[in-house]
Amino acid sequence: MYKTFAVLFDNKAHNESLKIFFAALFPLFTLFALGIDSVSFAKNYFDGRTLTNVLAIAYFVLFFFASQSYLRKLMFCMVFLSYIGELLFCKLLGMYHYRTEFIPLYVPFGHAIVYASGFVLSESSFLMKRDAHFKKIFSFSFALLFLAVGILLKDVFSLIFGLLFFVLMKRKKGQILYYTIALCVIFIELVGTYFKCWTWIPKTFNLIPAANPPMGAVFFYAGGDVILVKIVPLWKSNVQQS
Repeated sequence: MYKTFAVLFDNKAHNESLKIFFAALFPLFTLFALGIDSVSFAKNYFDGRTLTNVLAIAYFVLFFFASQSYLRKLMFCMVFLSYIGELLFCKLLGMYHYRTEFIPLYVPFGHAIVYASGFVLSESSFLMKRDAHFKKIFSFSFALLFLAVGILLKDVFSLIFGLLFFVLMKRKKGQILYYTIALCVIFIELVGTYFKCWTWIPKTFNLIPAANPPMGAVFFYAGGDVILVKIVPLWKSNVQQS
């Protein structure tokens, strides 16, 4: 069974150019897919949720098979991990809600696409050759962003979780990966809330003021990566033992 399942994660079948293409297309695809799931699209045309589900899953599959084995494993695990996160943060804790009662099918696949896009961006030769330089730029920019929304929008949520983001970054030695994923997260959060596909509540836990969206949400993706990089090596070990 493991051998049959392992075919899906064959490293020989990936296409580097296509992988980069799908990562680069991420902003345009996000605007298009979430625009179809928007409140205004539903009012003026039809409920585009099903179409967005199909588009997201198709995009995920194409991106998945264009990627190398390690990224495929990360994307695969991210789908399930993000769904658990949705149940926790959306349904249990009520930190945000979607335009309909149920968690959209495209969301877990969308999380994996966000993660993969940031991952591929972090591997670009442009960033890798200027690693130290961009670490400083990203560090300053994100610190300024968290402070700005905290002060101007009274987004205490972002001040708290932005600080935790930097605590995590210190432990991870400021890896570019976390910053590029965070950039993708911020983009999709801005687009999703603009189209009213989902909305963050004004006070998290009825206590912590938050903007819509709160920039501090990037911390949860960074935390998700910490879990992912621990899962994949365990997966590899189990496959080898079998």
